[in-house]
Amino acid sequence: PIFTGRQRAMGRRPARCSRFQKNKPFIKSRYCRGVPDPKIRIFDCGNKKAGVDVFPFVAHLVSDEKEQITSCALEAARVACNKYMIKEAGKEGFHIRVRCHPHHVIRQNKMLSCAGADRLSTGMRHSYGKPMERAARINIGDPIMSVRSKDTHAEAVIEALRRAKFKFPGRQKILRSTKWGMTAWDREEYVKGRKDKWLMASGNLVQYVPAHGRLTAKHCQVGRFGEEEEADE
Repeated sequence: PIFTGRQRAMGRRPARCSRFQKNKPFIKSRYCRGVPDPKIRIFDCGNKKAGVDVFPFVAHLVSDEKEQITSCALEAARVACNKYMIKEAGKEGFHIRVRCHPHHVIRQNKMLSCAGADRLSTGMRHSYGKPMERAARINIGDPIMSVRSKDTHAEAVIEALRRAKFKFPGRQKILRSTKWGMTAWDREEYVKGRKDKWLMASGNLVQYVPAHGRLTAKHCQVGRFGEEEEADE
């Protein structure tokens, strides 16, 4: 757009303006209107429909600070991680999931920074700002991103998360998980549960089948009391 007269376009403010959790959560509601959509629209990319048995390895990018991460930073990290994983593992060789969601609305009090601004601007009078962007509020130990893949691509997953770290303020850690994929079960327990049929695959996760309770179709037909599965040829 072309600005005439004394007005001039203002660029994006740096992360130091909005990275600290100073106030209460401020979300979009019927009282807070005109909030722009977050920059990140895709939270799962790669082979997100791959079964739970396909990708046993998983690594997490975990925050080491209590802060806010803007939706722009989340999108930039997702793109960087996705691009490297496609190059190293192929389009169907991984699954990336962004774990935190930007619901917090960041307001900005627009200030004029041009010649004669002192005549036009009101300074700190009526300084309640307008919604400009969204951010995710995270604590220490909260996962930001998770990537699951095969064991052969473990080093590529860690390098992809290392590249995604550069898009965020503050400190993050990359943790290599002992769980099977994005499930809550350790690898030995998972293999034993799938063999003994008290764990049942459910998409890219797994469901626990209890040994007591009602004899429902879930328990008797596909659960631990179901018929033997035919071996895949």
